[in-house]
Amino acid sequence: DGAYVVVLRESEARNFGVQSGDTVELRWRRRKLNARAYFTSSKVHPGEVGLYRDIWEKFNIRTGDILQLRVLSRPESIKAIISKLLGHTLSYAEMRSIIRDIVDRRLTRSEISYFVASSFARHYSDAELYYLTKAMAETGQRLSLPGVVVDKHSVGGLSGNRTSMVMVPIIAASGLIMPKTSSRAVTSPAGTADTMEVLAPVEHPLSSIKKFIRQNKCCLVWGGSVDLAPADDRIIRASQPLGVEPLNKMIVSIMSKKVAAGIKYLVIDLPVGPKMKIPNMKIAWEVERKFLAISKRFGIKTKVLISEAKEPVGRGIGPALEARDVLRVLQGHELRPVDLEKKSVRLAGELLELAGKARRGSGQAMAQKILDSGEAWKRMKKLIALQGGDAEIRADEVVLGAIKKRFFAKRNGIVKRIDDTAIDEIARMLGAPNEKLAGIHLHKRLGNAVRKDDPIFTLYAQSRDRMKLAEKALLKTNIFTVYSTRHG
Repeated sequence: DGAYVVVLRESEARNFGVQSGDTVELRWRRRKLNARAYFTSSKVHPGEVGLYRDIWEKFNIRTGDILQLRVLSRPESIKAIISKLLGHTLSYAEMRSIIRDIVDRRLTRSEISYFVASSFARHYSDAELYYLTKAMAETGQRLSLPGVVVDKHSVGGLSGNRTSMVMVPIIAASGLIMPKTSSRAVTSPAGTADTMEVLAPVEHPLSSIKKFIRQNKCCLVWGGSVDLAPADDRIIRASQPLGVEPLNKMIVSIMSKKVAAGIKYLVIDLPVGPKMKIPNMKIAWEVERKFLAISKRFGIKTKVLISEAKEPVGRGIGPALEARDVLRVLQGHELRPVDLEKKSVRLAGELLELAGKARRGSGQAMAQKILDSGEAWKRMKKLIALQGGDAEIRADEVVLGAIKKRFFAKRNGIVKRIDDTAIDEIARMLGAPNEKLAGIHLHKRLGNAVRKDDPIFTLYAQSRDRMKLAEKALLKTNIFTVYSTRHG
């Protein structure tokens, strides 16, 4: 994910003025690449250059090819990163040099990490956020689509919350175009891409995505398979060991992909809560201001919807269980999670109004009508088929084969607290997101009355070892807090 690496004989490299870690340019058969040079005293013979597998596979270099090697000066990007670490404001040229070198793999993972950390030295100005977004959008592929192109994005942190998968077919059925590229889970039990993958493949080239949109006005694909703002994925992977994601970086990550995708109307879902990415309203208002400031620079009409997050959205946590929730909503199932339906319809209504498809105040009614009529499910069926899945799948089929264990209330009472963090931890112990059937189904919601021996949640796993691990963890943590009451 960082720079390409080549290996040189140490004694020979020093004769040519190459220091360990220097960036060198290799040329062969009218091709060239930049790589980091490191030394060995035995693995490479004099006159040879050792290449790692990623270079062999990508560039089809043959044993015996003649390579020209030239030492490059310190990249401008390194100078710019140092400047930012010292607290200086960066220009567009400096910001673009950093992003260009990340895309070209001239920077190592540690150097990218320094770049991420530099935003803590002095927060980015609005101008720097614009420069960074512009540079990231311009150094990858761009989508140019006919028609009115719209999107919705959640900043994440809230379990369940698969509103995008309900919204996309509603919006497409209205006639608007929604090219939804989504992420996989990093620290949560499921991302939108993980959940959609239960229904159909999500890794598709840009040419296929254009076909999906041409035939069905929408897609639901993994953003990592598309070269939109490619620097972003490398920055995310390099910053994972830090265990933090600066809010400015999150904003730029979202907006650069929207710019590259040609989005003109955008709704941002901003859940706020003590355990969310956005912990309080003060930070939420500042994040909203920055989203709107960047959007204005790119001519994207954006609305940020701030909501209090006290519990997961939907009943299922984990890829297959969340896919079941989505299908139940789209198929009008009697057991559909009403909160997921309501939130999806509300967000879709806001987007329909923002894009001028519905009059002010009538967007939700339009979205609900599309959902209730079955038009949204028809769009999703077609999308599943286009992306290579089984369009006839029914909601309850996606969890077949799972090992299940149900847990019951120990007393009468009222559900006063649901621990979102504990839910995420237990779901991941069960194997989510890699094991698609793993997760938790919630039978009760915040404020629900419960009687002793009522089912409160069910664990799903693909192996008994995973189930045992989760059961042990539940001895030390509580997903639900029930306050006792008396029932007559």
